[in-house]
Amino acid sequence: MSKTMQTFRLTTAQALTRFLINQHVELDDGSELPLFAGVWAIFGHGNVAGIGEALYQVQDQLPTYRGHNEQSMALAAIAFAKARQRQQVMVATTSIGPGATNLVTAAGVAYVNRLPVLLVPGDVFASGQPDPVLQQSENFADGSSTVNDTLRPVSRYFHRITRPEQLIQALPRAMVALTDAALCGPATISICQDVQSLAFDYPAYMFEKRVWRLRRQGPDANELKQAVKTLLSAKQPVIVAGGGVRYSLAESELQAFAKCHKIPVIETQAGKSSMLANDPLNAGAVGVTGVDSANDLAANADVVLAVGTRLQDFISGSNTLFKGQVIQLNVQPMDAIKYRAQGLLSDARLGLQALSSHLAGYVAPVEWQQRATAGMSAWAQLCEGILPATDEQVMPSDAQVVAAVNASVDENVVVVAAAGSLPSELHKHWRAKQVGGYHLEYGYSCMGYEICGGVGVKLACPERDVVVMVGDGSYMMMNSDIATAVSMGLKLTIVVLDNRGFSCINRLQMATGGANFNNLLQDTYHKGLAQIDFAGHARSMGAQADHVANVGELKQALHSARQQEGVSVVVIDTDPLHCSPGGAYWEVEVPSVSEREEVTAKHQEWTAQRIATRGY
Repeated sequence: MSKTMQTFRLTTAQALTRFLINQHVELDDGSELPLFAGVWAIFGHGNVAGIGEALYQVQDQLPTYRGHNEQSMALAAIAFAKARQRQQVMVATTSIGPGATNLVTAAGVAYVNRLPVLLVPGDVFASGQPDPVLQQSENFADGSSTVNDTLRPVSRYFHRITRPEQLIQALPRAMVALTDAALCGPATISICQDVQSLAFDYPAYMFEKRVWRLRRQGPDANELKQAVKTLLSAKQPVIVAGGGVRYSLAESELQAFAKCHKIPVIETQAGKSSMLANDPLNAGAVGVTGVDSANDLAANADVVLAVGTRLQDFISGSNTLFKGQVIQLNVQPMDAIKYRAQGLLSDARLGLQALSSHLAGYVAPVEWQQRATAGMSAWAQLCEGILPATDEQVMPSDAQVVAAVNASVDENVVVVAAAGSLPSELHKHWRAKQVGGYHLEYGYSCMGYEICGGVGVKLACPERDVVVMVGDGSYMMMNSDIATAVSMGLKLTIVVLDNRGFSCINRLQMATGGANFNNLLQDTYHKGLAQIDFAGHARSMGAQADHVANVGELKQALHSARQQEGVSVVVIDTDPLHCSPGGAYWEVEVPSVSEREEVTAKHQEWTAQRIATRGY
């Protein structure tokens, strides 16, 4: 029998796992790693007998980790991929029903942020004979639909496996969604539970070793020529560094490009820490969560080179911030046309190299360089007035806690956070001391990402310290991965900022004329507020934990955490009403009619601001 006719008789689940362990990735230095670094699994009747048994057989080659919540284990997998700059991937498998639908929020995070994760939920019986099974949601109008269809809108590739041989085509297609720079996102292989255990004679070629590499597409000659012409005419250019810089591994090229042409760089949430905080050309965070120096450059630039960013509303000031000509250097065609841009479809590294080689001796005019330097200096002086806190200070602002944590950690630290007040304060004030030291999930602004995200980052970067910063609201939503980290022997430091509610959205409520309602705990329906002991709760899951009274005790606790192994949790009370100045216009609709005079007045104020900003 020829090699092409060789087959292996395997169950569908066994074929899946054998395929996964034969996928590898070649890194930039020529070394190879397994593409799939592990599987997060919670087993149920929809996957334990099939996928669970298959994973048991390969656990030495493809380790399996158990989470406490399907959403959080998928978020840990996503954070791992982000921290590995999309060079490695993890898998999340669940049973049918609530286990599968718990994946939807995580899939949304991966979809929006363009991050790879392979989701393998169990499904109903393909035979339909036991129909309806436990946890099956019956659609009276469509006998073929299941709750896993909720994953379709948030998957770059979706395939329900109803026959074993469908894997032969489905898995390579899923790999494209996981590894292609332009299409990157979650792939869902939903496998009917009876099919998982069915045997089939799979062709041997399906399990041959395959090495995936970061595809680097160079720029089109005509687009490059137009971009060079535009940049050479620029009197006030600025670079926007997005997440694509990180995923292209183009940090050095960005730094060299900015230095060679003396063009200031402003950072998105995903692009922050592509450049070090002390780089003289790093003008800071841009957008709604940005700083004055960066937003001034953005608003006054005549040419904006946007590198690897989708320019969502928080970065673009609801599509109002950038007044000059935008050049979109991006691998995704749909991103390259945003903001009325000149598209430059290219890998970020190759695109920056090609641009620089054609710009010859071009440098930004001295006056523009001086404006950038003056803006950064003014912002630094402003921070000197709002960030320092005395050791005795109680109820510090979130920004003051960020500054205290930043000053108390090692240089190699990675800070992890997500929703609420912290993305704004971290974007403005966190000073990354090493490339890749900033890990924020803010594309989907997913509360609950923080602690499980820290687990994923630590698995991806075991050599780096990982500090998670999380508000009490997000902590209450998802905290069980403290126990996961303890069980796995991971070293994490978690700083919980307790402002007794959803303070960020409460401030927006106040800014739009609303009454304080249902955000801070004191403004909710209650008959006596719960006094939550976050430190005691963390200790109950095996962490070392302290509730500190002031900034001085916070610094001492962080120093102790650096010396300790395992999970350390530090809780501090913070001011729910105070936030840092800065930020671009953000469009929010305020009711045009209300019984509250404050709302009506705010509607008029916001309408006037929109007209002044947009011109209509």
